[in-house]
This record gives sequence, structure tokens and C-alpha cells, in this order.
Amino acid sequence: MTLAERIDAFLVWAERWARGLYHGMVSHPAYEKIEKEAEDIEDTFMLACFPDAFGIPSPVSYYTAELLPYLEDEFEAWERRMWDRGSLLERKGQQYHF
Repeated sequence: MTLAERIDAFLVWAERWARGLYHGMVSHPAYEKIEKEAEDIEDTFMLACFPDAFGIPSPVSYYTAELLPYLEDEFEAWERRMWDRGSLLERKGQQYHF
């Protein structure tokens, strides 16, 4: 192996290592936080549309029931998440390391 090949191999290794370091320290945690925030916004929207699922009376339930066929797949996952979640404060408290 010549010196030029060894240098090229080292540069490839260093680039992979730097990319992995950036992904692990900066990129991955940011994606995780963005996904959680998007999930919270989706949960809020679904709760505003279908509060009857949790026993909260709503005068607009008649109109939002028309959305149910379009949100069928999301509704089941949302309902499971909401029943499994301890509280909204618990979920938001995970953002801060108390």
C-alpha cells in the first residue's frame, strides 16, 4: 500500500467518523425533539377534533365526525398513545432534565 493510498484511506475513515460524530451529537437529538413536538401537535389537533373519545363533551363533534374516515389510521394510534401517556406535564417535563 502506497503512502497516497494510506492517506486516502485515512481521509475516508476520518470523514465517516466525523459524519457519525455529527449525527450522534447534533443531528439525531434534533430529529428526536422535532418528532416529539410534531407528535404533540398532532395529539392536540386530534383531541380538539375528537374529545368525545375521552368523555369530554364537545358541541362540534357532529362536524368533526365527518373527518373520522380520513383520520382512521391516525385515530387508533392517537387513542393508544393518549391512554398510555401518564400526563401532558410528564411528556413536556421530559424535554427538561429535572
